[in-house]
Amino acid sequence: MDQQPPPPTRRRARDLGIVIGRTPAGPFGAITDVPGVRVGHTTVRRDPDVRSGVTAVVPDAVGPRTPLPAGVFTGNGYGKLIGTTQLTELGALETPVLLTSTLSAFRVADALVGWMLRRPGCEETLSLNPVVGECNDGFLSDIRSRPVREEHVRAALDGASGGPVAEGCVGAGTGTVALGFKAGIGTASRTPDVGERRFTVGVLVQANFGGTLRVLGRTLTPRSLGLGPDVAAPVAETGSCMIVVATDAPLDARQLTRVARRAVFALARTGAAYSHGSGDYAVAFGTRPDPRTPVADSDLGALFESVLDGVEEAVLNSLLAATTTTGVHDRTVPALPADLLLDALAGTAAGPG
Repeated sequence: MDQQPPPPTRRRARDLGIVIGRTPAGPFGAITDVPGVRVGHTTVRRDPDVRSGVTAVVPDAVGPRTPLPAGVFTGNGYGKLIGTTQLTELGALETPVLLTSTLSAFRVADALVGWMLRRPGCEETLSLNPVVGECNDGFLSDIRSRPVREEHVRAALDGASGGPVAEGCVGAGTGTVALGFKAGIGTASRTPDVGERRFTVGVLVQANFGGTLRVLGRTLTPRSLGLGPDVAAPVAETGSCMIVVATDAPLDARQLTRVARRAVFALARTGAAYSHGSGDYAVAFGTRPDPRTPVADSDLGALFESVLDGVEEAVLNSLLAATTTTGVHDRTVPALPADLLLDALAGTAAGPG
């Protein structure tokens, strides 16, 4: 098994005093703040040219007999989001949501099906809709080797846990690049008051998209931070961002589709370019299997705002947690240094070069 220990912990946005929005975060500031949601990673690193992996978002007890309400939104459809048609048609999630590398997505889907069929309650299952998203990590990893295998998928699923979530160069984010910097997995949460009740909404991103980074309205590039010439961006076909949103609010599939739409909209706040070759998707699910009395549409504003703020923070966390990485063809992508970011936000750094 080529699983590696998680990278060293770096400071997240809130640790640096960068607070986005007004709604409080949950205790871990992660998608796992939503009760019943766990996350697992398997990181696949083989020197000198493999930087890949798989990340699993696992809702408790999800299965073909106990589906969860869900929605999906496509911002730009240059991607291989497996399972999207049935998810759109039925608004029902039957499996965990897995994220990985583009050319490994099909192996990961097959491994997810095998894992599900062995789960209690699936002994008679004859149809199953695996949901697997992907980003192209081919700028830093030998993507053609398709390094993610069944044992990696099972390790991520079986090892999924609650509590703090490893971010940056881990799991499906090991080889990803976003907004000119090394990126990866990022997560965040909010606890909005919806109607007269308080709920939790959590997001997790696999960031790998183009554009120019914006933080609190400040435009930043590697050159503007004094890190040398801006790194040659991956070609257009290697972009993408996968977003997973979870909530314990009683929402139906139609409402969760609206939630997913806001998650993709939120990428614009970070400087996303939504280019031709970018696959920008969000999958949103609720943890209440049968919301007989869903939240009124007129009360959804606070939850929508929480999703926008959470995605923006999760993308920034993915950048802050990542470390400078050298991969295939000796390409190197710099991390976003926290100290230089704070200097720039304080107005002591030069503008974009």
